[in-house]
Amino acid sequence: MSLSGVPNIITVLRILLVLPVVLALLSEQYGVALILFAIAGASDGLDGYIAKRYNCASRLGSILDPLADKLLLVSTYISLAWLGLLPLWLVVVVLVRDLLIVIGGFAYHRFIGEYDMSPSFVSKLNTVTQILLGFLVVLSMSLLPLPALLIDGMIYVVLVTTLLSGSDYVWTWGRRAMAVRVDEKQNRSD
Repeated sequence: MSLSGVPNIITVLRILLVLPVVLALLSEQYGVALILFAIAGASDGLDGYIAKRYNCASRLGSILDPLADKLLLVSTYISLAWLGLLPLWLVVVVLVRDLLIVIGGFAYHRFIGEYDMSPSFVSKLNTVTQILLGFLVVLSMSLLPLPALLIDGMIYVVLVTTLLSGSDYVWTWGRRAMAVRVDEKQNRSD
């Protein structure tokens, strides 16, 4: 049996977990939400491990995996803000950064050409801090009440990593777009 499609199947299953996580949160079933969130997180690690270990990474997977992460995180953050457990301003910053990246990616693809969808280190760090904050808030509401100082500190860590990641994308892809345009201009003049 080939493992080539397994990572993508796991990723699709993670996408299917988004709605149950949101429903559990909105009905304040934090224990259920915590379990589903943990399963989604474990599946994220598992699909990446299988893709790398068995050399079955794919372009589809490089699109689906961050999409699954973003769907889960954005849905979780919106739900937690709705419940008053995360500040709305943080959710807006996270959404604006993600929207900026999507619009920038579309514009780059449309006007420049294909691009590699691999995330930068700061982007990976941002995803980890966003997941950790969501997990800590749900953990605090379900099993283990955590100090407000810890949650507040993580909110600001997520703010900083989100701003750094957004800036990194704009800087990196802006420079790449400019370099492509300069090369094209030089090639036309030669």
